[in-house]
Amino acid sequence: MKINHCMKINHCMEINHCMEINHCMVLNHCMELIRCKNLSNYKSQHFIKHSIMFSGIVEEMATVVAIEKNQENIDFTLSCSFTNELTIDQSVAHNGVCLTVVKKTADTYTVTAMKETLDRSNLGLLKVGDKVNVERSMMMNGRLDGHIVQGHVDGTAVCKEKKDAQGSTYYTFEYEFNKEMASRGYFTVDKGSVTVNGVSLTVCNPTANSFSVAIIPYTHDNTNFCNIEVGSVVNIEFDILGKYIARLNALTK
Repeated sequence: MKINHCMKINHCMEINHCMEINHCMVLNHCMELIRCKNLSNYKSQHFIKHSIMFSGIVEEMATVVAIEKNQENIDFTLSCSFTNELTIDQSVAHNGVCLTVVKKTADTYTVTAMKETLDRSNLGLLKVGDKVNVERSMMMNGRLDGHIVQGHVDGTAVCKEKKDAQGSTYYTFEYEFNKEMASRGYFTVDKGSVTVNGVSLTVCNPTANSFSVAIIPYTHDNTNFCNIEVGSVVNIEFDILGKYIARLNALTK
């Protein structure tokens, strides 16, 4: 009885800690993590499927080997070094877009993008041979090296400037400003986080419809930032923290 009582107190303390840090953000994720803290007694795939998120730390670049249109959907077949580790129904971020593995061979795997995804992202611009940033969904008992990335791309942006910074490279991206969407947290803040083609980055020099990021050589060489030039279209996902805070403010007015 005393042990059960202590466990209840610990649960409450952890939930309160999450609320203080996140202002009620992703409370469901925190509660799920608390309930399943001992992952050895819980099927990890079930847990991941119900709490899919990414960190914005790209694992590598996959290569598009085939593209097949299926009515309004597009099936993309890709290859990468961890293809043999993937399973059907597994979630993988492609340029920041969460897609499900629907088919697999010894050397390739296939994911399907629906019309809504194609309209919001740059996936419809892909060609055979293109490099795509990929990241498997993160384990909830691991480190969060980037920031919370949902894999739900908010839209696209266009590279307006690429500038050398004596080792690093500054990229400036511009997106369509929408006042209503901005009021719901779809904006960037100085030193805040943003996801560009699935890469977790720190914002600098934000405006109402643009922001810049600084890319170190390692990130440039190991992601498809190596192929981004002025005029390139990239996927962006705004920080979920801003969206929750904007929603909370709207509900408490």
